[in-house]
Amino acid sequence: MTVKELAERLELKILVEGDLGREVTGCYIGDLLSWVMGRAPEDSAWLTVMGNINSIAVATLADVSCIVLVENAALDENARQKAEMHEVNILLTQENSYHLAVKLHELLQ
Repeated sequence: MTVKELAERLELKILVEGDLGREVTGCYIGDLLSWVMGRAPEDSAWLTVMGNINSIAVATLADVSCIVLVENAALDENARQKAEMHEVNILLTQENSYHLAVKLHELLQ
């Protein structure tokens, strides 16, 4: 499934459009950036409340397909600019991480 398909099927708002054709193969939930950096699988959707500039660096290093800000978490303007520069897809939902992860898991089966 692509990031675009993920956004459409789960009704996620696209905040920053990078490569929406990028494949999503799973998800990772975490807010401790150093933990995510070492453990998030490549090509996963990263579910988090961290919408700051450091999360963009982590997403790039971990090579995730997208960041999904859960519970309507805010995206800092500096982070938005850095995400646009590095073509990091950023999506937004009002759902919490657990509920969104369950829905994503069902879609990927």
